[in-house]
Amino acid sequence: MITIYSVLVLILAYLFGSIPTAVWIGQAFYGIDVREYGSGNAGATNTFRVLGKKAGIPVMLMDILKGWTATNLAYFLSVTTTGGHQSAAFINYELALGIAAVMGHLFPVFAGFRGGKGVATLFGMVLAVNLHAALLCVLVFIIVLLLTKYVSLSSILGGFTYSIGVTFIFPMYIKSVIIYSMCICVLILVTHQKNIERLLKGKESKVNLFKKKLA
Repeated sequence: MITIYSVLVLILAYLFGSIPTAVWIGQAFYGIDVREYGSGNAGATNTFRVLGKKAGIPVMLMDILKGWTATNLAYFLSVTTTGGHQSAAFINYELALGIAAVMGHLFPVFAGFRGGKGVATLFGMVLAVNLHAALLCVLVFIIVLLLTKYVSLSSILGGFTYSIGVTFIFPMYIKSVIIYSMCICVLILVTHQKNIERLLKGKESKVNLFKKKLA
């Protein structure tokens, strides 16, 4: 049942996602807006590319925290259904809140609705919904990143891994989760369209986590 309270919590989740971590850190500590450099996105990947790991790591962790915190706002909705926090109703609330946070990252009200691609925030969400599947995504992301140094490719394969994880490896047997995992694949493909084009042309930028980068 949709109530005013649940709507207000959804808005709060969106506001959490709207915190433009990359923009604020870039402006506060480096005096630049990362959206004016690199890929033009206000996310962790572009922050790594433009400002290096000292800025990229905090942005990535905070963006993950945004998604995780927003999704866990479901615990404040006091859902009392059969099965408790493992029920379909509760999981659906989590998904709705996580999606609101991701939309906030993509279209942040605090930064002129020019955000990032939402991968880190999306990961924070799946971390809250299915820990084991999320950790599997991390493993795939790290392996691909170490082998290729392409953050975009690592993100794409990590996203697809989540769908495989919740469907076959760590199944939750909740249709909405399966459908959502498929939507994640579509979202990642759409938001990484330019990256995919650059990957196919061999023009995608690589990230070296062990080498300091200057703005």
